[in-house]
Amino acid sequence: MQTQASNHDALASAIRKARNRLAPFLALMFALSMLDRSNVGFVKQALMVDANIGDAAYALGAGIFFIGYAVFEIPSNLIMHRVGAKVWMSRIMVTWGLASAAMMFVHNETSFYLLRFILGVAEAGFSPGVILYSTYWFPASQRGKALGVYYFGLPLALVLGSPLSGLLLDVMGGQLGLHNWQWMFIIEGIAATVVGVIAFFYLVSKPRHASWLSADEKAALEAAIAAEDRHKVAHGPASALAALRNWQVMRFVAIYFAIQVSVYGVIFYLPTRLSQLTGTAVGLKVGLLTAIPWLCALIALRVVTGIADASGKHRQFAIAMLVMAATGIALSTLGHELVPVLLAFCVAAIGFVVVQPLFWTLPTAYLSGTAAASGIALIGALGNLGGFLAPTLKTAVESGFHSQQAGMLALAIAGGCGVLLLLTIGAAARRSFAIEQGSSGSERA
Repeated sequence: MQTQASNHDALASAIRKARNRLAPFLALMFALSMLDRSNVGFVKQALMVDANIGDAAYALGAGIFFIGYAVFEIPSNLIMHRVGAKVWMSRIMVTWGLASAAMMFVHNETSFYLLRFILGVAEAGFSPGVILYSTYWFPASQRGKALGVYYFGLPLALVLGSPLSGLLLDVMGGQLGLHNWQWMFIIEGIAATVVGVIAFFYLVSKPRHASWLSADEKAALEAAIAAEDRHKVAHGPASALAALRNWQVMRFVAIYFAIQVSVYGVIFYLPTRLSQLTGTAVGLKVGLLTAIPWLCALIALRVVTGIADASGKHRQFAIAMLVMAATGIALSTLGHELVPVLLAFCVAAIGFVVVQPLFWTLPTAYLSGTAAASGIALIGALGNLGGFLAPTLKTAVESGFHSQQAGMLALAIAGGCGVLLLLTIGAAARRSFAIEQGSSGSERA
């Protein structure tokens, strides 16, 4: 019979082992995911020349990824809940890598739309799948830090991937008769496929299957997760259908939608904006400059998520980060000098990168079981449509007001709407979010 102290030690050890083993690999997967969905931002100018794709067509094609992503998000998460992460996450990654490499075949607007849609279908369920996967391994009090490590993948993709994409564009033109942008898609897509194959042998679906946990560690971790699930069933929707009809879930959808509008409005256009400010073509120099905001976000991510976990005030920190995102985007419209604009993008990047793992601690503390599988997928599916809206909204507002600044201000306003929605989360719901072992589970606002 384990004592309370030994059980606590076993739980702490299990969480530490799971975080050290799983979270970095998931971050690598996420980095490749972000690279393959956002590298289109580096080839906007090349596609306009080589494939005769205009501004409006580029905006639609960049965003149409999220339509395919949204349509298959919920089925994907329900399948993963049934068959396990080991098989399903590997399948997702292999197919999206192949779809990303197939972007080399873009030759006109129609092929651009079709291949971006297919890429979204192939990747559907990845991020919500990881969020769901985290609920199998990490209690709510430790989930912010674990998701923070996973979300390292976003800035990591752009810190390392931006110079890589720029370098490939600089050095690979003309090899085997292919354009430099075709080589970029091929190399970065194949990298995802290779890591997807490795994932099948590396990932473990549930704690009970982990050979690297002791029997006591498995028992302690599964007991902690089961206790949380019982709490969530008592305080939130218990079935897939109930989650889809739950107004609190729909509030989460709206918040995540606002976050994604601000994220992708910047990601898809940052290289082009810096290219304009420096007066150089998109290549290694622009790639290195583009990496600076993501490096700042990388540093802030670990610090802020750790403080939020220690204090239990995930919602308050999420509000602060989304305020930073909206403010940084708005400030980026002021002036035409490289340094102040780049500093504004640093503020924005810190805000909208760090807010995401903080945000996900809220619905994952509210949903469990099949309700979590469907609810998290619904939040991801409909919320990610913000990524579809962002480039189209930015282009439409710029055209309507004949101003680039107006387009960025529209993205900042979207972030502000997300802040207001976070502020409206009711006290009863907030109490159910902060589930702490051995405590009442109520958040101290």
